[in-house]
Amino acid sequence: MSDIITGLESYVEKAFRKAEELGVDFIDARIQDYRYESIVYDNDRVKSYSYTTTTGVGFRIVYKGFHGYSSTTIPTWEGIEKALLTAYRMAKALYHAGGEPSPLAEYPAIRAYSRSGYIKYPFEISDDEKIEVVKTLVSTAKEVKGVVSATARLGLQHDKRVVLNNEGTRVETDVVLTGFFVSAVARSDKGMEMAYDSKSKVSGWELVEYTDLNAMANEIGELAVKAAHATVPEAGKYRVVLHPEVVGLLVHEALGHASEGDLVASDASVIKDKLGQKIGSDLVSIVDDGRHPDGYYVPFDDEGVEKKKTTIVENGVLKGYLAGRAESQKLGIDPTGNSRVMSYQHPLLVRQTNYYILPGDHAFDELVQEAKDGIYVTGKGARGGEVDPGAGTFTFGVGVSWKIENGEITTPLRGVTLTGMILDVLRNIEALGKDLHVYTSVFGGCGKSGQLVRVGDGGPYVLVGEIIVGGR
Repeated sequence: MSDIITGLESYVEKAFRKAEELGVDFIDARIQDYRYESIVYDNDRVKSYSYTTTTGVGFRIVYKGFHGYSSTTIPTWEGIEKALLTAYRMAKALYHAGGEPSPLAEYPAIRAYSRSGYIKYPFEISDDEKIEVVKTLVSTAKEVKGVVSATARLGLQHDKRVVLNNEGTRVETDVVLTGFFVSAVARSDKGMEMAYDSKSKVSGWELVEYTDLNAMANEIGELAVKAAHATVPEAGKYRVVLHPEVVGLLVHEALGHASEGDLVASDASVIKDKLGQKIGSDLVSIVDDGRHPDGYYVPFDDEGVEKKKTTIVENGVLKGYLAGRAESQKLGIDPTGNSRVMSYQHPLLVRQTNYYILPGDHAFDELVQEAKDGIYVTGKGARGGEVDPGAGTFTFGVGVSWKIENGEITTPLRGVTLTGMILDVLRNIEALGKDLHVYTSVFGGCGKSGQLVRVGDGGPYVLVGEIIVGGR
């Protein structure tokens, strides 16, 4: 742990004693030391090379059930005391203004330390070697005939956090994340189309060394060319086989947010009051798991609650929600370790960790054969979309896909979108692949209320009997 964090922790303990003199119900603190490095290589040059670092502490005061937040980057007692008193005044002002208090569910004090593993610390790799990675990705992609431009990124993150509270909790986590990305744009007489791929892992520089960068970039270049020459499908209802990346996008956005306890408690979820009810096919089981080896590493949340595997859906039946201590108290459930912040500067929100569908027993080829005639959706050119957790509706642009004809994958498709109701999709799942794939990203994450946190999502390959596909 850095010396500055050690110094901040000693001031935090002093702040806890002062808070108790003020008569607060509860106080906790989040100390963070964060660094992020990013390189973007565009066609034939380094477009940007940035390095960000920040260290600070954020307080939450609970006064008679009302919450106040404040933070500081000033590593002195004066800075810490000012942040503490600001949070206290905010909580007290909310109490006097009236409204509904948010008391915290009980949770035992815990003391723990958890560090993600890596072989080579990525921030110690030379700048030249880092630039060579993105340069290789771009140059290889551009060698593919028909590709007119290419972009690559490299991202490195190191996030140290300590969560403490006046109940005796002290939880320290230390996570290193490495990743890279390549995209290619191709042109044909039908227009231009983009394809991309990325790989991120909670690990060190060994992720780069173990990856065939040339093969990855060449595949994306060729896929972009195929997409540029592809046709757009007729809009309508289709049988579809979904790639695990698309499965992850779908369950995270359309169901994951709906299962977040703050949205459930505020009547903004399509699955409110549905615990114990059938919401999907018997084949469907969905979990949120902070320790999946291919996802983002969240062994404890930012309240110091252990993040265990939480079952949301089991054999089609809704079994639970995600919740922090405040939401747990409102919903009458146990805390699930899903109270997270973007940084020490932000208030706590209920967030997912690694959200995915559990696998089944089908090989990929069997799913394609069972689809007979339909579409295989790969998501290699996904452009995002819209979701309404309250209504349970979604629309996603999923990019490059393929026709399935007579149980075989045939010609490429472009301009593909998926639209529908998430509960309809879950009920229409007919078969699940036997291999589980979970993904995370050093370049993005999940956005909510102005905060972005790293997450993971995924599942197996999935056969859906009917889903609305947009096209011509």
